[in-house]
Amino acid sequence: MAIWKRPVTLSQINERSQGCMVEHVGIRFIAVHDDGLEAVMPVDERTKQPFGLLHGGASAVLAESLGSMAGYLCTEGEDYIVGLEINANHIAAARDGDVRGVCRALHLGRTHQVWQIEIYNAENRLCCTSRLTTVVMHPTR
Repeated sequence: MAIWKRPVTLSQINERSQGCMVEHVGIRFIAVHDDGLEAVMPVDERTKQPFGLLHGGASAVLAESLGSMAGYLCTEGEDYIVGLEINANHIAAARDGDVRGVCRALHLGRTHQVWQIEIYNAENRLCCTSRLTTVVMHPTR
């Protein structure tokens, strides 16, 4: 059973992601599953740290982008999502190619959500695991 409350296509998600940080670092959503989202991000001059590795902050951007979009898709009407807390454990390096983030819900409550995001390097090795907690904002309530 799908967790989404908003009907959506990959094209719509990627279009909504233009003109902001998501576009700036080259994140592209590639899959919508019944219970999660996937996106890729290039490991390039926009996302590497000075020593040639994927910047940990870029991994956090990918994680928060996935969790925030997934969270939004689990809301209705005028509700929207804001991040409350994010953590990231960096496990392995990524030097080139794309990294792929896989986002799944751990908790979908009326006011809070918790998302688990796993990020894999070009060799499909886990390079980062992240958890994002979001708050569901209800502007008309």
